[in-house]
Amino acid sequence: MDKLNHFYNIIAPILKEYAALPYSCQNLKHKLVISDDKKDYLLMTMGWENDVKIHGCLVHLEIINDKIWIHRDGLEDGIANDLVRAGIPKNEIVLAFHPLEVRHFTEFAVS
Repeated sequence: MDKLNHFYNIIAPILKEYAALPYSCQNLKHKLVISDDKKDYLLMTMGWENDVKIHGCLVHLEIINDKIWIHRDGLEDGIANDLVRAGIPKNEIVLAFHPLEVRHFTEFAVS
């Protein structure tokens, strides 16, 4: 199995679980978007709260050069931890929400 499909088979089920979690506010929902080429994954929060439109990115992952780049991680425990528990080595995960000069202080890939 190629790397892209391997990542898809791990990432998609994890994000689908998060997308299925209900909000306590019934007017908000999750929406999972996966690109046709399986390189981009967005978990969005959408809806209305107190007459305010909510539309934001909770998680954004991108596959670049056989690594998972985490551009946005708004989950309480972090999507990186879920990926590691699912078998993705830390050297295949880039915490892209950190500046380049900070990434080498983490246990994850720099780029």
